[in-house]
Formats: sequence, structure tokens, C-alpha cells
Amino acid sequence: MIKLRTILILTFTSFVILTTTIIGSLLSNRSAVRLQNEIGQSLSSIAYQMSDKLDSFMWSRAGEVEILASMMEMEQTQDVAKTQKSLDQLKASFPSFSWVGFMDEQGEVLAATDGILVGTNIAERPVFKEGINGKFIGDVHEGVLLSKLLPNPTGEPLQFVDISLPVQGKAGTTIGVLAAHLSWEWSKEVQRTILEPQKDHIKDLELFIISKADSTVLLGPENMVGKKLNISSVTEGQKGENDWEIEEWPNGKSYLTGYAYGDGYLNYEGLGWTVLVRQPTDVAFSSMSQMMNSFIFIGIIASIVFATIGWFLAESISRPIRGITAAANQLRSGRNVTIPEYKRFSEIHSLSTSLRSLVESLSRSESALGDMKLLAEKDQLTGLPNRIALERYLEETIEHLDMTFETLAFMYIDLDGFKKVNDTLGHQVGDLLLQKVAQRLLMVTKPGNITVRLGGDEFLLILRSSQADSYQESLDLAEEIITLMNKPFIVDFNHVSIGCSIGVAFYPLHDPNVGNIIRIADECLYRSKQSGRNRVTFYDEHQEDQNES
Repeated sequence: MIKLRTILILTFTSFVILTTTIIGSLLSNRSAVRLQNEIGQSLSSIAYQMSDKLDSFMWSRAGEVEILASMMEMEQTQDVAKTQKSLDQLKASFPSFSWVGFMDEQGEVLAATDGILVGTNIAERPVFKEGINGKFIGDVHEGVLLSKLLPNPTGEPLQFVDISLPVQGKAGTTIGVLAAHLSWEWSKEVQRTILEPQKDHIKDLELFIISKADSTVLLGPENMVGKKLNISSVTEGQKGENDWEIEEWPNGKSYLTGYAYGDGYLNYEGLGWTVLVRQPTDVAFSSMSQMMNSFIFIGIIASIVFATIGWFLAESISRPIRGITAAANQLRSGRNVTIPEYKRFSEIHSLSTSLRSLVESLSRSESALGDMKLLAEKDQLTGLPNRIALERYLEETIEHLDMTFETLAFMYIDLDGFKKVNDTLGHQVGDLLLQKVAQRLLMVTKPGNITVRLGGDEFLLILRSSQADSYQESLDLAEEIITLMNKPFIVDFNHVSIGCSIGVAFYPLHDPNVGNIIRIADECLYRSKQSGRNRVTFYDEHQEDQNES
């Protein structure tokens, strides 16, 4: 005959697993739907931002060409030299203009930036044929004449967007056409400004611009540019919709795809580009898988706990068990009920109370796990990112760092005079001072960069910039930090004055190992201290070689 204790163990173990499964399924399904919608809406929002920026940029450039044409009409002059100067000024102010030219009513180019095509008749080109009749903005196309004349270091086919419009004379007659070719490269810069801020928290994003005429990919991964893309999100986008969906792409993979339609900006009607932002579904919904694993783990722990409790129960508690089981069945049916509380027996009372807590803890588990992750990456005193956050930042940033054009400046910061504050005013004032220092450092930390507290009064600020501007940007930032630190602090009603010394080294210029870069920046900091403090020292390889010799 089976013992009661064995029956109770099996019963309670099955009951807890069933309850956890029911509640976990309900909560996870609701959370999954909400989370899926939030992620989809975020991709749609990114696509809309890109679409809006594209149309805004085209509106601005078209407006600049219109202003120049109006000025030419107001001046009512045929001075080619003066026209040439105006064209050169426009290109100098807006480098996205690859070529700007003025041609007479017969199509002969009279003046053009860099003298390109001057004296050439382009009457058969669309930019003239359309522009002579009114304002014309053409879609993206490969250059025919200009591709052979403009600089092209990459060797890739040059693509342009055309803007042209007629220029009127004194009598209101058309005296010529003002035309401009916008390099399509500007779209990649717009793409970078949209995607760059997202890389730290949204991985594997890809952005596409699709033409309205034939659904051709104008911007996207290199292997897809110029190819037609016939998927549902393109069709919906071209209807003017801004939304998202999960769909299979031509490569056979499933993506979460956000889309938006470019319907113009102000008085600019737009070219009807559709912007897509896609992310692999397994990456997009990875947080949902983690949530499900958490529910399973909690269910296993709960099963063990309540199986142990069941070992000590007696036959007299069978009725309360049936009551609890009935409540669980109601939960399974979708009703919002509370596990009944039984006070007659202390064991049953503990069981019912624990089950009630389990329901509540499962509801809070998703947010609690997220809070724990955030706390693990923060310095408890200052709230700045700590070394754990620094490692994650470096892993994600270096993975996407273009080492041909970009660099990371490691700025090692140490406070001057901090020990004196601790010795004279006490550690409590010192801790408050560190918090205020952290607030000032955050003021100069831009998106994409990071400021970390390494320990004590030492901090590390990493600045991401182009190699051409890295030294000047680092110098300007270092001087700004020193100025901020030199301003007095009021800490616990004490007037405190400190300074700071900074050492700077560049990755990967000075070393391909980030650990060595931090060490080099620390050595530069030491030189700042030796040189009188309150200053910045950059790593000088030539000077380092001399010191070693």
C-alpha cells in the first residue's frame, strides 16, 4: 500500500508544477505580446526617423537651389564669373552637392563647380529636359557623364539625386536652367546617425531605402543594392503605412521588419522612398526566451520546496489541498482568483501563504531580473558605470569600430587634492565630493561615449571619434574637464577646491590591446602628476622610446 507521505509528495510536486506552468504561461504570453509590440514599434520608429531625415534633407537642398536661382533672377545679370562664384560658394557650404551648374536655354553649360562640363551641351540629359519645364527632383541614379569626371577613390559606381529648375529673365522668359547633382553618399551618413545610437541596446539592425518606381534597393547591404525587393513590408510601406511585421526575406531568414513611407516634408512632396529597418527574429526576441527560462527555473525551485513541505503533512490536510487545487483550476481557466489561506494548521497556512507569494513573485520576476542586471553594472557610490559595464561597452563598441577611420581615446582621470579633502574633512565629505565629480563628468559625456569609475578618485572616460579629429577633440574635452574640476564644490556646506590630472592614449593607434591602452593612459596620467598636476598628457611614442633608452 502506498504511504500517505508519498502520495502527498507526488501530489504537491505535480500541483506546484501545474500552477507554475499555468501562471507562467499566462504572464509570459501577455508579456511576450506586449514586448513583441514594443520591439516592433521601436523598429518602425527608427524607420520613420530615417524617412523624415531623408525628406528633410532633400527639402533643405532643394530650397538652397531655389534660393540661388531666385538670387540669379533678381540680379538679372549674365556675368558668368559671378555665377561661377555663387555655384562654388554653394558647394563649399554644402559638400553633399557633387556638382552644380548653370546652362543656357539651349543646354550648354556656362558655369559649373570645378569647371566640370563647362562648354558641354547636356540638352538631352533628364536634368536639363525636365528642369527647363519646371522644378524637377529626380530619383537615385548612376552618373553617366559625371562618374568619369568626379573623384572616386573607392571605385564604386557613383550615384546621384538630381535637382533642377528654370531661371527666368527680365521679361519672364526662361534664360537657362540651374541644376545640381547630390551625391547619394549623404544617405549613408544619415543612416549612420540613425543607427549609431541604437547599437548599444539594439543589435544586428540593418536599414534599407527602397525606390517607389520599381522597388529597387537604393541603400542597404552591399549584396542587395540595385536588386528588387518584393516583400510584404515594401508593399505596405508604399501604401503610406508606418508599421511593422514579422516576415521571411528572400534569403530564407525570418526578420522583424519596421517600415515607414517618405511622404515629403513641408512643401517638398518627396520621392516616395520606403525605409525598412530589420532585425533577425531570434535576436529581437532573445529577451522573451530569457523570460521563459526564468519562469521554468522558478517553477523547478518551487516544486522542490513544496515537495519537501508535503513530506511533513498528514491526512487531515487533504481537504485544504482540494481547496487550493480548485483555485489553481480556476487560474488555469483564466479567472483572476487568490489562493485561499488556511490557518487551522501551521503547515497548510505556510503552504497557502507561499503559493500566494509565488503568484506575486512570478508577476514581478521580469522587472526584478532587469533591475538586478542594471545594479550589477553600476558603481554603488557614484551611480557611474563600473568595470563590468566597461567590459560590455568595449566588447560592443570595438566589434563595430571602423579602425580605418575611427579611434577610441582612453582618458584616465585622477583628482588632485582629493586625499587632503578626506584627511581634513572626513570620508563622508569625500564620498559626497566623488558623487558631485561624477555628475560633472556626466555633463561632458556624449551619447556613444562612457565614463567609468575605476575606484577611489580614479575615472576613465572613453571618447569615440574619427582618427582625423581624435587628438583635437580629446584635447578640447580634457581642457573642459579640468575647467569643470577647478570650479569650487560646496559639499556638506564646505567650500572644496580640487583639480584633476589626465592621461590620454588612443586605441588601436598606440596598442591593439585595450588592457595595455589603459596602462599607457595611466602612465601618461602619472606624467601629468609629475609635471605639476592639473593638466593633460598625451602618449608620445617617440618620447617613450627615448625614456626607455
